[in-house]
Amino acid sequence: MNTDDAAPETKPSNFNVPNILTVVRIILVPVFLVVLFMHPHDQGWRLAATAVFTVAILTDLADGHIARKYDLVTDFGKLWDPVADKALTGAAFVSLGILGELWWWIIIVILLREWGITWLRAAIAKYGIMPANKGGKAKTVTQSLSLILFLLWLEPLPSWIGYVAWGLMWLALALTVVTGLDYIRQAMGIRRDAIARSRAGS
Repeated sequence: MNTDDAAPETKPSNFNVPNILTVVRIILVPVFLVVLFMHPHDQGWRLAATAVFTVAILTDLADGHIARKYDLVTDFGKLWDPVADKALTGAAFVSLGILGELWWWIIIVILLREWGITWLRAAIAKYGIMPANKGGKAKTVTQSLSLILFLLWLEPLPSWIGYVAWGLMWLALALTVVTGLDYIRQAMGIRRDAIARSRAGS
């Protein structure tokens, strides 16, 4: 049989579970903000807002796992999954800044790194793909856990929860900066290697 006559590999449909979860996460961002600012100093409303945020974070874990396990990675998911993630965590960080519960300089450093690395990935895509590393995954987990604790509203909670929340936030900040610098190093290496291969082949 002539391999040239073989049917081309079909791409998975954009209408699949991982992409639906990504869309759900995007929709939950304004829902989260409305619930959070409805009564930001009421423990019940804060718990509800935290629950919405937590559900949205869990959709992020689920869609990536399902997409990889069942080979449902699509261009839609590649584009919108990181956008949904950054929109959700960005909304949480900025909201905590507006409420005066987290220092703005921490928020600015983290958000500059998050959006900067997202832009960097897109910018070097023509040279090669920059995969997520273990440090980046640890950063995401610590950011998510610290945000969940802060969103609960630390003031009326036992003091030890505040210590844990701030400990996680400082760890998240450190991982955010360190992994950001590592991604820049990776990006420079990917670009350098791609240019070297191109010159060697010309």
